[in-house]
Amino acid sequence: MEKPCSVTTSELLEKWGCDLETLHKLGLKFLKDKEGKAFHLGYDQKCKLLAFAQQVSHGPFNPDLHGNVGVLDVIGKDRKIAWQKLGDMSRETAMLSFVETLNSACPLFHACVEAHKKEIEMKAEKVKSDLEFQMREQERLKIEAEEEAKKQAQMKEQEEKRKQIKEALNLQTYDQFKTYAEQQYPENPDQQAILIRQLQEQHYIQYMQQIYQQQILSQNFTKTEDSEFSQELPLDVEAAALNALASIQNIPLEPDNFSEASANDEEEFVADIVAASMWTRKDIREFKDSVYKEGKDSIIKVGHGETVTVRVPTHEDGSCLFWEFATDNYDIGFGLFFEWTKSPTEQVSVHISDSEDEDDEDDENVLEDDVEQGGNNSSHSALIESNRPPISIVIPVYRRDCQEEVYAGSHTYPGQGVYLLKFDNSYSLWRSKTLYYRVYYTR
Repeated sequence: MEKPCSVTTSELLEKWGCDLETLHKLGLKFLKDKEGKAFHLGYDQKCKLLAFAQQVSHGPFNPDLHGNVGVLDVIGKDRKIAWQKLGDMSRETAMLSFVETLNSACPLFHACVEAHKKEIEMKAEKVKSDLEFQMREQERLKIEAEEEAKKQAQMKEQEEKRKQIKEALNLQTYDQFKTYAEQQYPENPDQQAILIRQLQEQHYIQYMQQIYQQQILSQNFTKTEDSEFSQELPLDVEAAALNALASIQNIPLEPDNFSEASANDEEEFVADIVAASMWTRKDIREFKDSVYKEGKDSIIKVGHGETVTVRVPTHEDGSCLFWEFATDNYDIGFGLFFEWTKSPTEQVSVHISDSEDEDDEDDENVLEDDVEQGGNNSSHSALIESNRPPISIVIPVYRRDCQEEVYAGSHTYPGQGVYLLKFDNSYSLWRSKTLYYRVYYTR
């Protein structure tokens, strides 16, 4: 009987790094795949390895179970003898002996086991990596779902705010727009309703743009005041618009209160001035023809480098100012201001000034910035300080493409005073502009 292998299982595991069953299976596969290709065994070594394999698979040799081989089967007889020599060798000892014999006969087997270990480690690492990726993906999807839910909630909240703003603006301007629509389409309720909706939508867009500009300017002012806290601040335009609307819901419009108010009271009223409404129309040719037929007093030639100021006092029977204007061929700057003074007359007057000859000191403050940049507009209701009566900026001066369509607008009287419609051509060095305009009030 052949002596059992002297290497213990624990020593073998420490040497090879895998369990005995796995090591034996690797040896059988290596022997089947590589013998005769990567290495060659002697006859006795083959018989011995096969005997160990039989001992592992079937236990000790039993003639009654495993039978006899033929007389002429020399190879089978030698293998049977090698198996019989193992006697009662245990299965574990047979596996250890098989591995040691194979490793002694072919050192490449050790490299094969190492490669197998690396493959197992890579698979385990891949499983771990895939699990981590799945966890990260689940976390990402969870975060995205939370952000999407938050975004939807914010959009719903903003939509609700927009709805409130539109309802408040429509409530303020409906009577004005209805009066204007009745003048444009008399005895045509359907067209009046369409025009009112268009005006309300344009008024909402312009109002939100003004609020947005105020928020931007306010943010820039805050950053300039305290450079240590110069990070970007979120712009909640809808909330600011709602606050602005809430602040002007109950503004008194009594002229007597205004004329007798102190300077501090004037500043409070000016700060709460209502935003103007502006819209455009495509019927520019018809508008010019109608203005021409009404008389040439409403047609003005604005020379290059000049600014025309149309002064329109508030009317005691009126509550809202309307204006319309267009030009030939080229654009022109337009802005609306309100002078807090009691005019001795209700007549409309026109004043023309050159860019180098400012006729009013307060005008210099109003238009000291380039009209291309929209003027110096810290707020649409900013108060202009001077020795003259205080002036509020209702609409800052911007260049308008009024050669392509009619620009129109309205503004609710904030009190008793004089509206200043500024038509600015100071930026033009060579071109004069022909201006067609119309102003009127409604009750």
